[in-house]
Formats: sequence, structure tokens, C-alpha cells
Amino acid sequence: MNSLLLASTSVYRRQLLQRLQLPFDCARPAVDETPLPGEAPRALAQRLAAAKAAEVAARHPGAWVIGSDQVADLNGQPLGKPGTAAAACAQLAAMSGQSVQFHTAICLARGDTALQACDLTTVRLRPLEAASIARYVAAEQPLDCAGSFKCEGLGITLFEAIDNQDPTALIGLPLIALCQLLRQAGFELP
Repeated sequence: MNSLLLASTSVYRRQLLQRLQLPFDCARPAVDETPLPGEAPRALAQRLAAAKAAEVAARHPGAWVIGSDQVADLNGQPLGKPGTAAAACAQLAAMSGQSVQFHTAICLARGDTALQACDLTTVRLRPLEAASIARYVAAEQPLDCAGSFKCEGLGITLFEAIDNQDPTALIGLPLIALCQLLRQAGFELP
């Protein structure tokens, strides 16, 4: 039996990984998530997913470690987790009527092996009024979510469309791609 760790304390990622019915534990990665100067959003997501997996794998030799990161991309600029209601309102106002890309990267690592994938989801937000934004942020408190919304909750009311190949990617862990990586690593999945 392969040992599996999720390099994350995200409740969203943990809930998604539980769908696969594989035993796993979670470990907090000690990784600085500050973007590098000029770093593109996709490259940032990929670098952070790999860094999280590598950092936890170094502390747990022999275990397979899943690192994941998601970066929202508004016109080539990365949007992080807002942290405050004011920042969430500002992000949603900036995204109003726009298409936003979400790069969700994963890395499955053990020792010198690192298997990687990155999913792209495009969300088109409807034009949003300040009052709607404020009501949404107050109701759902999406302060720990890239892009300031939870698509699995009330955030869906903010959208005109979602374009992706894996509906779990927008929540934070692309399970279709992860299943492919886990199979490559020798895990048995239904």
C-alpha cells in the first residue's frame, strides 16, 4: 500500500480528495507563496504546487505527496486569496463582466519523482453591482478562495458561464488529472 499525503490544510482540497476513497493524511507545506517578479499566473501555480509537494515529501520520505495550487488570472495578472471582505469586494468588482482564467496545478511527488498537470478553467462573470457583491461576500465569506468566490456555493450566482474539462479543478483539486497521476504512480482506482 502506497502512503499518500496531501500537502495542504485546505478543507476544500481535503473534501475533494476524500471522493477517491484512498487513505491519506494532510501536512502543512512551509512554502512562501509570493509571486516572483514578472511570473505568469500559470507558472506561479505550477511552481507552488511543485514546491508544496517537494517540501512535504522531503519531510516524509517514501510517501507520495500531492501538492496543489490555484491562481486566478485576470488579464495576465495573478489574483490571490483576498483575506479581507474589502479585498474580496475589490476583486469581484474588477472581475465584473470579465472572463477570468483559473490555473489549477497539481504535483504528485516522491523522492526524485514528480508528476505534474495543470488544468485551465475559464469563468465568465456577469456584470456585478456593488450591492450584489457586498451581499455575496457577507453571505459566503470567500476570503480564503482565489478569485473571491466559491463556485460550489452561492458564487455560482455571479457567473454567466464556466468552461472547463474538470469541474473539481475550480474548487481547487483537479481530480481527473490527479487520478491519471495516481495511476501512473501505482495506485489502484476504480
